[in-house]
Amino acid sequence: MTARRTDPHGPRPTPRRTRSRPGPDDALVRAGRALRGAVLVALALLFLVPFYLLVRNGLATEQDITSPGWTFFPSTLHWSNVSEVFADPAVPMARSLVNSALIALATTAGTLLFASLAGYGLARIPYRFANQVFYAVIGTLMVPAAVTFVPSFVLVSSLGWVSSLRGLIIPTLFSGFACFVFRQYFTGFPRELEDAARVDGLGYWRTYWRIVVPNARPVFAAVGTIVFIGAWNSFLWPLVIGQDRDSWTVQVALSTFTTAQVVHLHELFVAAAVSIVPLVLVFLLLQRYIVAGVERSGIDD
Repeated sequence: MTARRTDPHGPRPTPRRTRSRPGPDDALVRAGRALRGAVLVALALLFLVPFYLLVRNGLATEQDITSPGWTFFPSTLHWSNVSEVFADPAVPMARSLVNSALIALATTAGTLLFASLAGYGLARIPYRFANQVFYAVIGTLMVPAAVTFVPSFVLVSSLGWVSSLRGLIIPTLFSGFACFVFRQYFTGFPRELEDAARVDGLGYWRTYWRIVVPNARPVFAAVGTIVFIGAWNSFLWPLVIGQDRDSWTVQVALSTFTTAQVVHLHELFVAAAVSIVPLVLVFLLLQRYIVAGVERSGIDD
């Protein structure tokens, strides 16, 4: 057995840890954090004001909305206003929501397919005039929509697509902005994955579908969210093409509440609140992909 060595001077006292006193710099840092938090809370509350007004006025009566004395919430919440909106014979609200959902989903799916294929082709497939085609796509982003509105309407009218879902969906199935985002992303996509797929005998289409698409989910989610929100909020094109009540979208249905001879304010607020619910759900579900997709798209390059 080995003998333990003992300190001839006895056990040494354990040094105590002295807490450093907070200096003026620490106080400034805490004050800055508190100020920043207060500003963020104030901005968040300011951002939530329109949503509060939609809920408050949607569940109130006409007298509560137009009353000069403002209350945070009316004494009685009228939940029957929601059913009253869907029972209004002048505005087919349920049908309009279905039409908007179909148009937004079809437009999003078509844009993701065509724009991603175009972006992948411009980024990877060797073609003599690839840059010229890409610059032409970028040039379309500089053309105001009002310039192509009348020719597009004449074309859709000549095909007999007025007051139909075909006329509302097909002309919006491609986006130059989405093509630009996909092309920028695929330019920085790892070539090693594609080279490994070609060694296994995959062509461009199978490489795109089996290798590129599964590894590009963030940019697909980001572009899909932007396209879905834009298609859901579209107003002018559905207003001109959807001339029949059965082809109205939710935005066109909302406009009828303000153009009627008698304006029912509580119905207008309830309808507006109902119309934004799908957008809020889509944004909450895909918000983490939006930032990741934009960061990986290479827009800042």
